[in-house]
Amino acid sequence: MPNPWTGIGNPYTRAEVLERLHATLDRGEPIIVAGAGTGISAKFIEKGGADLLIIYNSGRFRMSGHGSTAGLMAYGDANAVAMEIGEFEVLPVVKEIPVICGVHASDPRRRIWHHLLKVRDMGFSGINNFPTHSIVDGLFRQVLEETGMSVQHEIDMVALAQKRGIDLFSIVYVATPEESRSMAEAGADVIIAHVGCTIGGSIGVTGATCTLEEAATRTQGIIEAARSVRKDIIFLSHGGPISTPSDAAYINEHTDTVGFVGASSLERMGVEQSLINLTKEFKQIPCPAARKH
Repeated sequence: MPNPWTGIGNPYTRAEVLERLHATLDRGEPIIVAGAGTGISAKFIEKGGADLLIIYNSGRFRMSGHGSTAGLMAYGDANAVAMEIGEFEVLPVVKEIPVICGVHASDPRRRIWHHLLKVRDMGFSGINNFPTHSIVDGLFRQVLEETGMSVQHEIDMVALAQKRGIDLFSIVYVATPEESRSMAEAGADVIIAHVGCTIGGSIGVTGATCTLEEAATRTQGIIEAARSVRKDIIFLSHGGPISTPSDAAYINEHTDTVGFVGASSLERMGVEQSLINLTKEFKQIPCPAARKH
């Protein structure tokens, strides 16, 4: 059944989202994707010119002053939180750019094909695999894989998103070349090379990260693995030491990425320092009557 809202903003079809992204590249501009955990973040990130918005459950924790990794923990229903932020905070205020829904694909309580239909009907234009188990490693990752909560669910979700009647654009995180290759085979439209939790600000990591040079090497390995399968994928960078515009520029210059995905680095850190500075300015205003007390 044709989408009656096609052509007037969210939701966009998969083809329409891709057309918009390629138009950005044709203008010689980078693709900038931002996480939005609140309506006010979404409103002004859109005004800043972002190409896409992604709603992560971690945005709620991030904008409550907690680390984004809380979104990977059992502190709430990730799928319900993302849908709630979208329905009541972000979709009502975004005017034009496509809004993407983070989906926890390995949630054993949901039929993901059914959840994707609800995501589409809510007005989202695509999906992202968050929370993602791709950034979990070690023994815990092995346990997840062996007990039915594997990254394969995220890969299968991407394939489902393209089915007739769903038609959702997909922009996905991967942490290894193997995952990148599998996502390419599943039909992912955009692959984000995730190189770890973002540094910087009040709650960024310090030790659990890599250098910018290492991030570039890892990112290019992820790109080459996917390109061995398909040549039409768009590649973006995210995380770890890539936390400022100059960092993202370095990755673009040293890899085949064409843009950046920022959540903490755009939404959280943009708020942190500006509020500190603004509050300090208010504390410096003249107050002649204060001396009379």
